[in-house]
Amino acid sequence: MKYWQAKKLPSTEFKRMTGVKKTFGVMVRLVKYKERQKKKSGRPPKLRIEDQILLTLQYLSGHLTILRKPQNPCP
Repeated sequence: MKYWQAKKLPSTEFKRMTGVKKTFGVMVRLVKYKERQKKKSGRPPKLRIEDQILLTLQYLSGHLTILRKPQNPCP
């Protein structure tokens, strides 16, 4: 789902899909600010920054076990 489709969702559905609510706009502004500071080289990205962040949040919300490290590793 692209960002232009996701922003039409009610806020509860958007939060369920991404795990964030109001902080999404802050994330976008921060990443855009950092992107402007970078020296550009190579080809431009195919996805807009909003879509990149949305895709990342959707991936991480579906794969929460990746973020958690086991406290007691199995023998």
